[in-house]
Amino acid sequence: MITSLLLGGMLLCATARPASALDVKVSANALERTLRTQLFNSPDGRYYLRGTADSPCYVYAEDPKVSFQDDRVVVHVHTQSRLGTPLHGTCLGVSLNTDADVSVVPDAEGESIGFRDARIEKLSKSKELNFLLVPFLSRKLPSQMKINAADLVRKLLTQSAASTGYTLTLDSLKFHSLQVQGTSILGSSLVLDLDAAMEVN
Repeated sequence: MITSLLLGGMLLCATARPASALDVKVSANALERTLRTQLFNSPDGRYYLRGTADSPCYVYAEDPKVSFQDDRVVVHVHTQSRLGTPLHGTCLGVSLNTDADVSVVPDAEGESIGFRDARIEKLSKSKELNFLLVPFLSRKLPSQMKINAADLVRKLLTQSAASTGYTLTLDSLKFHSLQVQGTSILGSSLVLDLDAAMEVN
């Protein structure tokens, strides 16, 4: 998880004051696990844009994959849909299986890791399906990727006394920049530049 990486980095630089600057590198796999936890968290790992697992007609996205391209974070999802009219427990319509891609720019938002400038890279050929996919890819997905890192770290630290014998307190955390760095050959990562102040008692 991203919070584990943040906490590990901050423990190395733990001070009371002033805040310590550090860089934390986050892999595409870590972002992917976060997305699965926050959005694709149903028992079957799906997010339903329309209907439910029991609906005759439905649209859902699944199997998110995260990668880096230039300065952007790319999210690939597979979609399956049954579009039409429900009748006596069946759906009178067409079935579509397609893939969709959206890319976003990581953005520092105080204590949070955010994403902006959503750009849809790939859509289906169905106008009806795209009517649901466009708002999901451009708004819902980026907003659900947002992480308030300070809140998550503070929750983890509530267990610090029992697990380490020390009481750890996060005084402040502020992101200055989030940038994709590296090449596809050498491996890219999302580099978080932040200030953090902690107390150890």
